[in-house]
Amino acid sequence: MTNYTNTGNLMHLYLDEIQPGDLTHASNFLIKATANTLKEKGGRNWIPIIVKEIGEDSYQVIGNSFIYAVAKQAGLERAWCIIADDNDDTVALTKILAGETFPKINLSTAFRDDIVAALQYLIEQPGNPIKGIKLDVAVKRIDEAPFRKYWIDFEPITKLGCGITKGKIHALDEVFYLTPQEPPVEPPTSETTPTLADIKKMTVPQLKKMAKEKGIAITAKMKKAELVKVLSL
Repeated sequence: MTNYTNTGNLMHLYLDEIQPGDLTHASNFLIKATANTLKEKGGRNWIPIIVKEIGEDSYQVIGNSFIYAVAKQAGLERAWCIIADDNDDTVALTKILAGETFPKINLSTAFRDDIVAALQYLIEQPGNPIKGIKLDVAVKRIDEAPFRKYWIDFEPITKLGCGITKGKIHALDEVFYLTPQEPPVEPPTSETTPTLADIKKMTVPQLKKMAKEKGIAITAKMKKAELVKVLSL
């Protein structure tokens, strides 16, 4: 990390000292119209650009890139900027706070209320593929999935019978990420790794419990032979 002295300061910087960084996705119309308004209203950007120092008298935009684009379009010589450090976490947080990237929830450790809020947000988005799922069912099964903290991707969700199929799980990338824990290493035994003979000896309630723990979708009407078959695959 580069150690400069202006971190945290509000400074009136020359625009030719600032590199753009990630460009705004705003349309040319919005940039030009806002630039015209900026010039008409005094030419001062009351919302500062967020930059990091990359050298002596040299900076790069890390947040509020729209304001930077407007200032350039308006032909300002200087713009007001806040100097942030160049830590990767600072850059990521700045982009989220500026509304330029989308925050996500860690599904490996998320609480039930967080899962509800994230899935509700997705359901409300136009054209989102999970729009038709039953929210309470999906939340309950994801929240109670016993091996969720070990998931390396969202594939196990498709086996929970909650309406989120393989064709829909890509939508979850918008609001969730995973930080899987390493599963505990246990020696294979009849208790931790049941043989087919062990499975055949189990009762229907035991088989259903085992299916739930493994994230295997089953129906209430499945008979013992069917349960044995799916659990022995």
